[in-house]
Order: sequence, then structure tokens, then C-alpha cells
Amino acid sequence: MHQLAIALKRKGYTVTGSDDEIFEPASSNLANEGILPVSTGWFPDKISADLDAVILGMHAKADNPELLRAKELGLKIYSFPEYIYQESHNKTRVVVGGSHGKTTTTSMIMHVLLKSGVAFDYMVGAKLDGFPQSVNITNAPVIICEGDEYPASALEKRPKFHFLFPHIAIITGIAWDHINVFPTFDFYLEQFRIFIDKIEPGGILIYNETDPVLKKLVEEHPSAVRKKGYGIPMHSIDDGKTYIELDGIKAELQVFGNHNLLNLYAAYLACKELLVDTKTFLQSIANFTGASKRLELLAKNDQTNIYRDFAHAPSKVKATIEAVKQQFPDRKLIAILELHTYSSLNVDFMKEYKSSMDKADIAVVFYSKHALELKRMPDLPPEKVQQGFDKKGLVVINDKEVLSKWLTQQSYENANLLLMSSGNYDGLDILTFAKKQTGLV
Repeated sequence: MHQLAIALKRKGYTVTGSDDEIFEPASSNLANEGILPVSTGWFPDKISADLDAVILGMHAKADNPELLRAKELGLKIYSFPEYIYQESHNKTRVVVGGSHGKTTTTSMIMHVLLKSGVAFDYMVGAKLDGFPQSVNITNAPVIICEGDEYPASALEKRPKFHFLFPHIAIITGIAWDHINVFPTFDFYLEQFRIFIDKIEPGGILIYNETDPVLKKLVEEHPSAVRKKGYGIPMHSIDDGKTYIELDGIKAELQVFGNHNLLNLYAAYLACKELLVDTKTFLQSIANFTGASKRLELLAKNDQTNIYRDFAHAPSKVKATIEAVKQQFPDRKLIAILELHTYSSLNVDFMKEYKSSMDKADIAVVFYSKHALELKRMPDLPPEKVQQGFDKKGLVVINDKEVLSKWLTQQSYENANLLLMSSGNYDGLDILTFAKKQTGLV
């Protein structure tokens, strides 16, 4: 939200805002733009009839006093994605949806367009090299959006990606997630059918045809839009490096793994729709190093690479582990997963993780009692985690000091360490550990 506020202020709007808490880096970013609220909290008296619009963050509650005042005055109230559409209804809209790979695919398209000199706006859920913000709204003719399936706001419970009406739509894959919002898999699938129906007439749906659930959904769904399936492109791995070939042109990549190759092919097809040729695409994508926390290399030496990844859902965990093992087959893989989301901490969801960590040589699942308390969830017995993952030798830890000690006791000779989480290991300083372990400090 604060990134959107900054983008709109830079476009020339008068922007004000409020929140009950404002953390870094949002606080400094807003202060630098001169729009940091003087004090935190809610001030309904500041909501006046002359406001053109009120934009509601997804975490704002339905009983928020400023929201109630805005409704009383009959003001236009938008969720985040609804307002993005208002600013882009005259643009060519590219929207990347799917249960996994959205951020990376969106980032790849943005990276290529930036390197190609194409003017575009964007909305993405991660920090990227070359982009000072995660949202940009200008008068550019194109906008690239990461399309989230999570509800848009307290007033609008429909998924965010239902409000963006793409001309070029991508679905990267479907794997049940957000069970607190979508209690059944069929209900979750329905959101993607609706997304397909939101594609503008004459538009195109680019989809991962290696995903059998998605392939079946797309093929059975009646739609007049063009449909273009994609798979893993031709590639090779040599000495820990991945090389790709498209239309007879080869390039070395900085990223690796089948999931990233799939993301890249989706990005390539989208860029072709935006008239970027194959040679330009490959020249641009060759130096793409990934989005923040997506197989991010924290530290390395001759013996060890230490990666951080945002993976938390079962399909993401499985793909990330397999990517590292495929890239470095002769190295031992130590994989640590933190359960941090509502779904991942739910005992009934645990069975969805079966086989997700099988390719790891040493596997650890960590979760903190603090995370359970914050989400007001019951205790998660370690034996239930063991049963769900069904991984021989799985280590289950729920105390950060125990995890810290365990990490220091391992041998990292000819080994890679993969740290997967959407949290922060209950405050454990992973970056310092990575640098110490590889001799950087």
C-alpha cells in the first residue's frame, strides 16, 4: 500500500494515508516522499466529502472508523487491485496468476522489458534489482501485474486477480493453498475458472501444460480466448550452470531449476505478445538473478552454497528442493522448511506435504510456538508433522535456539543449505550464520 501511495504521489496526485502501525522501510520511504502520517491511528474526521477516492488495504478491518466514515459520505472506495485497474484501463494489461511462480515470472517479464527499453508500469510482490519500488503507475501503455488469488479487501472478498481483466494472462500452476479462505480444492479451482473468464476479448491465456490439474481445467473450460500451453524448454546443465535454447538461440542463465525454466518460458511467450524478439529476450534474461528470497544465494564458498527461498506451500517446497538437487547432484542437500502460514501450521493440511522433501538428503521442519499463538491456532504436535511429511529421518524443531545449535553442528563440506520460509525463523539471524559458515565474516 505504501508503494502505491508513493507511485500516485509521484504521478501528481495529492495523497494522504493512515495506519495503526508503520514499520521500516515503509516509514522512511513515506517520510522521504513527504507523506508519512504525523501520527499512527485512525482519524475519521480527516475523511471528507471532497476526496476523489479511498483505497482500502487488504488488512483493514470492516469496522475501521475511517472506512465507516467514507461509506457514510458515499465516497468511492476501491480495493488495491480495483484501483490498479482504474489507473490502467487504457493500458495493455499482463496478469500473472497461479499458486506458485507468480513473482518470479512477473519479475522476469519486467526485467526483460526494462532491458529492452519498453515503457511499462508494474505491480509485483517482491524487491527486484533495477526497480526502486514494487508498484509503479505512470502514463506508460503497458502494465505488468502479479495476480494474487487472496481476497482483495475486507469489503471485497473476491480474489485480487479477478479485478485486473488481462489482455495477456498467465497461469503458472495450481496447487491448493490459503485453506482459511478456500476450504475445499474445488472452491479454489473455481477462482481460476473465473480468472479465465476475466480475460479481455481477443486476449490470450498462457498456461503451464505440464500441470495436469491446470491442463484439464483449461481444456475443459469454455472460452473464446486464445490458449497457449508451455512446458520446460530445451536446456542443459554443465558444471552447476544452466543453458537454455529458444528458437535455435542459446544463452547461459543465472537462475536454475525446472520451475524457473517453466517461469522463463511463460515470460518469453508473454514478451513475444509484447513484440520482444527471441534474441532480445535471451540477451536480457541471461543476467536475471531472481527476485528477492527466490532461490536467493546468501553466501557461498568452494564447498557450500547457502540459499534462501520464499517456498512454503507443498508444491513450492518440492520444486525448490528438486531444483537445487538437480543443479548440484553430487552435493549433499540440507533443507530446512519453516511452517509459518495458516495453511502450513494446520494439522489437517499436513498430509499435503507428503513427499515434498524427499529429495533432500537431510530435512528439517521448524515452526515456532510464537507463530501458532499469533494466529490463535492450537498446538501442533511434532508427531503429526512427522506423519504428514512421511520423510524418513525428518528432524522436527520448534525452538529457535535448538535450531541455531543444530545448524552449527552440521558438516557443510561438499553440501548446499536451503532455507525455505515466508517468515524469519522466529528472529534467527540467518544471514549472519550464512556468512560465518562460508567464511565471509
